[in-house]
Amino acid sequence: MTVLRSVLLFGLAALAEIGGAWLVWQGVREHRGLLWVAAGVLALGAYGFVATLQPDAHFGRILAAYGGVFVAGSLAWGMIVDKFQPDRWDYIGAALCLVGVAVIMYAPRPA
Repeated sequence: MTVLRSVLLFGLAALAEIGGAWLVWQGVREHRGLLWVAAGVLALGAYGFVATLQPDAHFGRILAAYGGVFVAGSLAWGMIVDKFQPDRWDYIGAALCLVGVAVIMYAPRPA
């Protein structure tokens, strides 16, 4: 159950961070206005909060592992929202990052 909770929290964190950054991008680069930027800032703040809910107590480990989730999530966001088409190297890189997440977060460790 702890691994499932952690995976769900990583997914929620990715949604908040990537979505927040996308909203800021839309507000600034696509000239959609300050409301988009403000919504992005709120989402980015939510990302910071969600990271604190991870069951592991080590900030560095959580953020290091989350980096791999961010990479894969960013590609997925681009595919879904921006119709970006990754190439095989993007997929391979994202898979390697997710393997890194699994090693960092879920490898057995002595108590």
